[in-house]
Amino acid sequence: MKYSVAVIIPTYNRARTLRRALESVFEQTRQPEEVCVIDDGSTDSTEVLVKKHFSQVIYIRQQNLGVSAARNAGVEATSSDCVAFLDSDDEWLPKKLEVQLSELEASPDIRLVHSDEIWIRNGKRVNQMHKHKKSGGYIFPLCLPLCAISPSAAVLHRSLLADVGGFDESLPACEDYDLWLRICCKERVLYVDNPLLMKYGGHEDQLSKHYWGMDRFRVQSLTKLLSSGSLDADQGRLVQKTLLEKVTILRNGASKRAKLEDVHYYDQLLKMHGSLISEAHDD
Repeated sequence: MKYSVAVIIPTYNRARTLRRALESVFEQTRQPEEVCVIDDGSTDSTEVLVKKHFSQVIYIRQQNLGVSAARNAGVEATSSDCVAFLDSDDEWLPKKLEVQLSELEASPDIRLVHSDEIWIRNGKRVNQMHKHKKSGGYIFPLCLPLCAISPSAAVLHRSLLADVGGFDESLPACEDYDLWLRICCKERVLYVDNPLLMKYGGHEDQLSKHYWGMDRFRVQSLTKLLSSGSLDADQGRLVQKTLLEKVTILRNGASKRAKLEDVHYYDQLLKMHGSLISEAHDD
């Protein structure tokens, strides 16, 4: 079985890097059937760039609704069997789609594949820390501390998004962490242990630089996952343990900054989930 694939690129005021991202798509040894750029309300030359130099691209402009809404709009606007996400500041290596689609086609029971990546920070290649090491199989436990799959490294079957839902548009950040949790608590994933993209960081418009305490959003995601009814007992205990660890750190930080409303909120979470874990141990 040969899959078709749509490339979905959300972007906001990144005309300076979007050209590089798009060129890396059109230099693929296996060309996608669809390429969709979702312009999330840019005020720079993004629209001119796409329409002048990449007329074959599906271009969608929307008001500034965030990266989750942009990616979801791209999924909605395309129809290929698979979707491949590419952040507009990243760059694929030429064989990315060829390798990953071949992996999916050879394992029709698996619906997501990701890969290793090369990290570039402020123009220099850097080594990933051990906690960022990627892997395949049943990786749900590895997805709990932090994001275990990069959006630009992932190719997934469209049916998977239909089953678990798209990106949560209420999350201003860690929306990828949230999606991978919902997928990996149910599915095994494939992993290509070779770098298939260049992931760039260090620039000022990264989401991680816009928001302090990214674990705030991970806590929101973990709390939502616990109430979803989609976890088995072992998964629930793992999520609660991770949640308590993150909430404790956030609670202590809020206390030091005298954020009393936040302290109260985190105290309530600690009380509720701490008692649930105690009850589980008693059983």
